[in-house]
Amino acid sequence: MTSRALYRVLAALLVLIAAALLANHYTVLQPFSLTGPAQLAAGVLAGTGIGIVAALMGVAGGELLIPTIVLLYGTDIKTAGSLSLAVSLPTMLVAFARYSRDNSFTVLAANKSFVAAMATGSIAGTTLGGVLLAHAPTTALVPLLALLLLASATKVWNHT
Repeated sequence: MTSRALYRVLAALLVLIAAALLANHYTVLQPFSLTGPAQLAAGVLAGTGIGIVAALMGVAGGELLIPTIVLLYGTDIKTAGSLSLAVSLPTMLVAFARYSRDNSFTVLAANKSFVAAMATGSIAGTTLGGVLLAHAPTTALVPLLALLLLASATKVWNHT
């Protein structure tokens, strides 16, 4: 698959996820009624797919994890966000190990000030977000996540 085709597929996937989230938010979609081994298998399959996409996109996968957790397991958006953080940590550790072997981190040394600024902002944002989580209305979070997914889809679609 060409890079352009891959980006187009990923963009379409992001649009579909946004649509599914909004449909689940504005109508009553029942989560999959999976239990026991079927739920475990679905989680492993979804995690594998998300891991592949996350590795290809160079992300932790939260943009895919949160909707999957909401739609597959029927959790609310706030719980899904917290679970996504827990699932993303091993994903990031594996990615760090993989990328450090092929010298992909040389870009970090060349962009130290950018990395430091973004890391500081990320820590501040995570801290503030954790404090605001209890006060953030779920009714606003889902549409915001859908907008973020659509914006990401646009960016990925137009990637050159």
